[in-house]
Amino acid sequence: MTSGAYRDAAIRNLIAATHQVARVSGREPWREFLLGLTRGRWPQRHGWPVIPRLATPWQDTVSAERPGWRMRAANLRYDGGDGLDRDEFAFAVDYQLCHRCEIGWVEQPYTLPAYQRRGLAAAGLAALCAENPGFTWHTLGCHIDGSSAFWDSVGSGVAGGYRRSSVCEHVTAGG
Repeated sequence: MTSGAYRDAAIRNLIAATHQVARVSGREPWREFLLGLTRGRWPQRHGWPVIPRLATPWQDTVSAERPGWRMRAANLRYDGGDGLDRDEFAFAVDYQLCHRCEIGWVEQPYTLPAYQRRGLAAAGLAALCAENPGFTWHTLGCHIDGSSAFWDSVGSGVAGGYRRSSVCEHVTAGG
């Protein structure tokens, strides 16, 4: 089997395994308490949070870039056919939910170039929708030019259609 065939099979398996998600809360109760007590002035976070690599095909952790947001990522692992194992985040997207308003926002979906247009982003976003029935889905609209075709494609049949919308008063934009 060629390296490409191994990769193709791994991508198909990953898309079929969106229900296999490991979650790490990333909550820091003492930090949250102190932030609430000081009205967000202390303690300030310095540097990037550490994002663990979990053993499941998909993982749900804190966002590396948006405080208060979550990140859904796909872990692609396969034998490259050359004796070397491949193990990388193939897809990731930041998201935020408001359970009061039943609205979800997704931002900055990213698929490694070698895996683009293979259905990973669509599968990951569809899994988030399926896990949160009744929610409408939007983005903050901070996208690169030319991404409207992507959002039209993955937003077909999704309540809200991933159209641009600011976050509600209950959540933070995380920026």
